[in-house]
Amino acid sequence: MQIPTPEDLKKKRIELGLTQSDLAKRAGVSQPLIARIEMNDVDPRLSTVAKILAAFEEAKKEQQIVAKDIISYPVIHVRPGQLLEEAVSIMNSHGISQLPVIENGVPVGSLSEGAIVKTIALKKSLLGITVFDLMEESFPTVPQTASVLTVSHILERSPAVLVMEKGTVTGVITKSDIMKIVNG
Repeated sequence: MQIPTPEDLKKKRIELGLTQSDLAKRAGVSQPLIARIEMNDVDPRLSTVAKILAAFEEAKKEQQIVAKDIISYPVIHVRPGQLLEEAVSIMNSHGISQLPVIENGVPVGSLSEGAIVKTIALKKSLLGITVFDLMEESFPTVPQTASVLTVSHILERSPAVLVMEKGTVTGVITKSDIMKIVNG
């Protein structure tokens, strides 16, 4: 086995679509160290190179897993015209804190505990309020072929990702679905 050069490491990192920060986090080293290694500014320990190579393998495996492999379905959701009381009941019975709002298979918004709590604080009653009245921006969508790495990046900024096929929602992915991959 040949030890990779700094150029080889940088090329592999870029091929895998990893930033220096992503690689550093995965390998358990600092981003400046990755930058210095790639610039051939420092001669890393063999153990550091081994950590980097292991991080590459992990990223490669993740990229082989696609959204359709980890989706949860059927997607628990509500429609815009449903009463908020019904939505709260659905959230409570399933132990979830947010719901996609879907109409005819197409995402049109989302509903969160935060929006509901805020409404209760302001109005004190949910009678007659519909999901549409509190609906927030829809969760991001990805195709079934999106890599788990792509989905993970989106989940850093969103509580859920909806998976679509032919313009229709086919599943949902949350952070807990990503964690299941880690546990095998």
